[in-house]
Amino acid sequence: MSVVALFAKIIEDTDMWYSEFHGTSHWMRVRDNAMCLASETNGDAQVAEYFSVLHDCMRENEGDDPEHGPRAAKYAEEHRSLINLTNRQFLLLQRACAGHTFARPDDKAGIDPTLAACWDGDRLDIGRVGLTPDPRYLFSDQAKRRAEYFPENESHRYGT
Repeated sequence: MSVVALFAKIIEDTDMWYSEFHGTSHWMRVRDNAMCLASETNGDAQVAEYFSVLHDCMRENEGDDPEHGPRAAKYAEEHRSLINLTNRQFLLLQRACAGHTFARPDDKAGIDPTLAACWDGDRLDIGRVGLTPDPRYLFSDQAKRRAEYFPENESHRYGT
């Protein structure tokens, strides 16, 4: 199976895919960011690609929904047959989904290049809600350099 099969299943099962802020347009930007970062940092681009379509698919709303990441990890487990990853990769994918909302660069998890690529790939797309990525909330040096190219507007920085 492929990411395309999982993507189709998510579209069939959920309503979040059409969200302006957390839907498919966001997922594709996360995909581009995360896969690029993974390739630059020796992360796993396959895991990053699956993460991009899974990480927000179980959101229940556009606002505060702190359990959406763990629900996405559970959704992945329920649809494991659609995910063409080794068991090790799959566990990393679940960890990426479950942890993406609250992970911080000072956490040990962020030293894994795949987790960093996934989480940074998502955070680099914060501009969709009018915020600027803040390097303090990014994991990899590559993502921090990318964030430097965003317009400087301290009042709109994510995390401040």
